[in-house]
Amino acid sequence: MRLPAWFAEPAEQVTPEPELRVSTLELFFDLVFVFTITQLTHVLVVGLEAPEPGHRAVTIGESALQVLLVFGVMWWMYSGYVWLLNSVPPVRPARRVLVLLGMTGFLLMALAIPTTFEGGGLAFAVGYLLLIVVHGALYLQATKAIVRVVPFNLAATVLIGVASFLEAPYTYLPWAAALVLLWGSPYFIGQKGFTLRASHVVERHGLLVIVVLGESMLAIGIGAADLEVDLGLGVAGALGLCLAACLWWTYFGGDDEVAAEHALASAEPVQRTRMILGAYFYGHIPILLGVIAVSGGIKKVIGHPLDPLKPSAAIMLSAGVALYLAGDFWFRRVLALRQAQVRSLVAIAALVATAIGLWSAMAQLAVLVLILVTMLAVEHRHTAAATAP
Repeated sequence: MRLPAWFAEPAEQVTPEPELRVSTLELFFDLVFVFTITQLTHVLVVGLEAPEPGHRAVTIGESALQVLLVFGVMWWMYSGYVWLLNSVPPVRPARRVLVLLGMTGFLLMALAIPTTFEGGGLAFAVGYLLLIVVHGALYLQATKAIVRVVPFNLAATVLIGVASFLEAPYTYLPWAAALVLLWGSPYFIGQKGFTLRASHVVERHGLLVIVVLGESMLAIGIGAADLEVDLGLGVAGALGLCLAACLWWTYFGGDDEVAAEHALASAEPVQRTRMILGAYFYGHIPILLGVIAVSGGIKKVIGHPLDPLKPSAAIMLSAGVALYLAGDFWFRRVLALRQAQVRSLVAIAALVATAIGLWSAMAQLAVLVLILVTMLAVEHRHTAAATAP
């Protein structure tokens, strides 16, 4: 396919790897994507509340399934845009306009999320189709390998569109098929032809994790809406901030970003692509799902900090922390970074803390913070001892 001169750019003119950093347009893109995280948190919390008039009751298990399916297909395309802008930096006006068009697709899907399984699925599919068209058109400037990806993306879009005409529980079958198709496609597509810059990948995902962690702060504000600020609310809000800070420290506390860049940069192109798939696509799924669950749990705690949590809400809060730790461990293992084996034990301890939430919401939040602070202190001591002369 021959592209117009104003649109195409030879590969050799792309910015060299050491100079390619995340652009402000990509940060803008991430803010739109994080809106989907906010919407998914709302969907998750719906399973803990009484149904609104005119809506059917949804259990926490069903709402969790909805979050997994919607997040799964959106995360595939978010990662696709990370790879796209790694290979085709948005340095030209035409590219920027097309990226903004792709952002419109994400926004349309985000707006449709609350009603995706109740009549809004077709709008979601249209937004997804817009994403795919822009993604494929732009990626052709860097590699023809994208042609192997497009059929999988289109097939998933068709499945999502078909699901919009079905009612629960049958609507979940095409969604599940789309998710399996997308997540399994790298094994059929292969990794040749996708040469990625290590520094950009590491920086982009690190910035995303920071922005998504901000979602837990938004959950504090939503949970505290229309409430009088008293001692209980103030302490619960501070504990929510501490929990988010501990999760941040878990991911960013050491020099692991530099080590991750070195690990990726030293690998040959195909192996590097596989490592990025394992660490940054698959490995970050539980990290981000964990933040969604933690945000939903914090929202319920802030609303009634001195009361017991429902079992489902207590499980959601602790499971969110455990998922985050599991994803972080997976991510480190793929890149052969410093692995703290204690994190697997801490994930189990976080799940055990669920029982405390059945007595007091704030107590569960405090115990989770204490568990993470202890983990970080132990890891710091081990690191200091290992590096001591």
